[in-house]
Amino acid sequence: MYIKDLTLNNFKNFTEKEFNFSKINCIVGNNGVGKTNILDAIYYLSFCRSFLGCSEREIINYQADYFAIRGHYLLNEDSEETFLISMKKGEKKIVKHGKNVYKKLSEHIGKIPCVVISPNDQMYITGRSEIRRKFLDMVLSQTDTVYIDSLINYNKCLEQRNKLLKNTFVLDTIQLEVWNERLTSFAEIIQNKRREFFEEFLPTFQYYYNYISENKETINAKYSTFGGNLLDILKKNIEKERILQYTTAGIHRDDILFTLNNHMAAHTASQGQQKTFIIALKLAQFTYLQKHKNTIPILLLDDIFDKFDFHRIEMLLNLVAESDFNQVFLTDTHPDRVEKIIPQDKKSESVIINL
Repeated sequence: MYIKDLTLNNFKNFTEKEFNFSKINCIVGNNGVGKTNILDAIYYLSFCRSFLGCSEREIINYQADYFAIRGHYLLNEDSEETFLISMKKGEKKIVKHGKNVYKKLSEHIGKIPCVVISPNDQMYITGRSEIRRKFLDMVLSQTDTVYIDSLINYNKCLEQRNKLLKNTFVLDTIQLEVWNERLTSFAEIIQNKRREFFEEFLPTFQYYYNYISENKETINAKYSTFGGNLLDILKKNIEKERILQYTTAGIHRDDILFTLNNHMAAHTASQGQQKTFIIALKLAQFTYLQKHKNTIPILLLDDIFDKFDFHRIEMLLNLVAESDFNQVFLTDTHPDRVEKIIPQDKKSESVIINL
């Protein structure tokens, strides 16, 4: 997987800009010139959304009424493809693969495997459970169409069930039973796939953490989900949920519990240890996608030099190099600093893009 060039129209601060890429791409410039926006555009082409959490209103350049991102990819030695995402204000987002327009955005997810490491990732350790669930969904949605379809259907059922619970006059018990059964069937699929994923993912995550930390700590991660039969739980909770007016049990409450030396990492891990968690988490994601997509994901490294210490950066780049990475993008404010970290044998395959 390799992106050859990128064209941006009215995407954030870029009104019209084209970039040509190599295997190692160092995007340098002062703060505020749009380095991270280029990475966000590449990510957008993979996931149809921003890794920074920007809304479509924030994506469109303030002087325009639409945006467009076009990427020309080398999928393998014999296949080159173009992907385009565009949207006008007040209209539906359009995603195209060549001349084909996707009917559903979910049909596109997984076509362009991509992993990003950014300062915002620290929220995976310290933030709400919703953020960690999104990590599970992001990885599995790229590799499993049954998973993403089940997740979409589960969320639709959850929305309908919550609407029923908000009806304070009369509870439609027949409709409630329908949504209980549908919710349970989709939850079972999602829960099983999350468990299977975690069994495979955890040893890789631990390996990378131990490598970077040089086995100085003991870490673990546990997939936390509801126990028992969801249909029975939903029936048991009905009186409480009528008062609360929302569904209190289900896979939408799942979490990942990170521990350091048998204590919750969010409470005991230092800044450096949290960053090691993040690097290990993302490299494990990279490895998982590489195996299950049978292609090497694009790796985006945003602002790691200012936020991570040199030792962790060095270990990260060593691990990436050992994985025979295909294409890497990184941002920095100092051209001389990125020059130093590019391996000598990779100089001919690198480019520095000055903004």
